[in-house]
Amino acid sequence: MISRSEQRFIRINLITIIVTLLVILAGGIVRSTGSGMGCPDWPKCFDRYIPPTSASELPANYKEKYVAGRIKKNERFAKYLESMGKVALADSIRKDKSITVPEEFNPAKTWTEYVNRLLGALVGILLLLTAVYSFAYKKTAKRIVVLSIINILVVGYQAWLGSVVVSTNLAQWIVTVHMLLALVILGISIYTYNYAKQLHKAPSVIMYRILWLKGFLFFTVLLSIAQIIVGTEVRESIDVIAKSFLYGSRSVWITKVGSIFSYHRDLAILVIISNAIVYKMVIDRFSGKAAPLLTARFILITLLIQLLSGFALAYIAFPPAAQALHILFSTLLFSLQFYLYLLVYRTSTYKQ
Repeated sequence: MISRSEQRFIRINLITIIVTLLVILAGGIVRSTGSGMGCPDWPKCFDRYIPPTSASELPANYKEKYVAGRIKKNERFAKYLESMGKVALADSIRKDKSITVPEEFNPAKTWTEYVNRLLGALVGILLLLTAVYSFAYKKTAKRIVVLSIINILVVGYQAWLGSVVVSTNLAQWIVTVHMLLALVILGISIYTYNYAKQLHKAPSVIMYRILWLKGFLFFTVLLSIAQIIVGTEVRESIDVIAKSFLYGSRSVWITKVGSIFSYHRDLAILVIISNAIVYKMVIDRFSGKAAPLLTARFILITLLIQLLSGFALAYIAFPPAAQALHILFSTLLFSLQFYLYLLVYRTSTYKQ
């Protein structure tokens, strides 16, 4: 029997997962439209809680002011990297001349980035509520409480890293870490959601061997994470190329990426094959409206949309909408695979 306080936790946890995916979609839109520096300062935007809509509303000498602020923040970040032994990386940030180049004001880009930040703040509030509601499990499932608190710490670090993304003028490797931390936040939320849902249920028992499915599904989850990492490297290359073309001539961007795109495409084939095998193994073991079977079907639909958006990026002049969808559905694919793994993990083979 699930208590009201537990139902409230499960509900707010699910909402947090959905909004986190929306933040990733918003981040994809920011990247695809080149709006990452739409707000040159953080956490405010042009020194305001509600950003300006015209150049006449900008503060005096805003370009010089925000460049100076970025340089100061980057020096602190460089010292932080040096304390971790990353001396060469710290030095590269200090010598990065792009940091001293001021951004021109663009209302559309400013508000695109601002909405992205608002959604990020909403995720922070939802995670805080999730942690508060998690205390309903302080006697029955302490790991839910611990993980919910850890997720607040992770999102706090993610927010700080977001300020570094701005101060370093969108340094590519930091953007990649920013994306991977989003997966960590999602992973923890999905785990606590599933654990809470299954807490009062007996583990499933089926007639077929489940160990191979567990192992291969775990491999598939790792494969998707690897594909996301390689995909972020492709996006980093595209960012550099797009800037060099002043965000024009989209049809030639993909031809300039190099071998990393070939790796990404070849790895996509392996992702397709592995997910097809997982689906076959699931339908062989589950039937009807079993949660693993329904999740596996959602995985196939997500994978199809992911492939179509990837095809559009590669062969239809890199449309911005396809770029945002590609980022969203790669994350959704990971989320569904991880959720399916958690469902299957609790399943055992019937023994006479």
